[in-house]
Amino acid sequence: MQSNDARIIRGAAIPTAVVGVLAVAIGAVTAGVDGAGGVALGVLVAAVFFAGGQLSLGYVGRRWPETFFGAAFLIYTTQMGFLLGLLLLLRDASFLDGRAFAAGVLAGTAAWLGGQVRAHGKLKTLYVEPESTSASPGGRP
Repeated sequence: MQSNDARIIRGAAIPTAVVGVLAVAIGAVTAGVDGAGGVALGVLVAAVFFAGGQLSLGYVGRRWPETFFGAAFLIYTTQMGFLLGLLLLLRDASFLDGRAFAAGVLAGTAAWLGGQVRAHGKLKTLYVEPESTSASPGGRP
């Protein structure tokens, strides 16, 4: 993992964790134990999905940069497929509140994206590879 990837994930995970703790407390007050569990699971799902996508894109970007956009589309559609499957699996779950779960996913998503945008904005990423001063084009020093 490159240091920029680690900074971005850390910059997104910390606010997501803070929002998650607050959301679980709100879920517990408004909907009891089932609400707290639903919110916690929702925030966890959002964080795992976004972190997994970031790690996957970082790997593909380093290994096969020419396939980056295709891989990004494939990773995104795969994530949405897994999310659909998870929602279908949990739709009749008696151990969590469905509205609290949805609120947790939304809160986790908003916190993750906000943290990710902030982390990207603070990075000093080179968009062009700088030329080496020891070798110039044409073989002249």
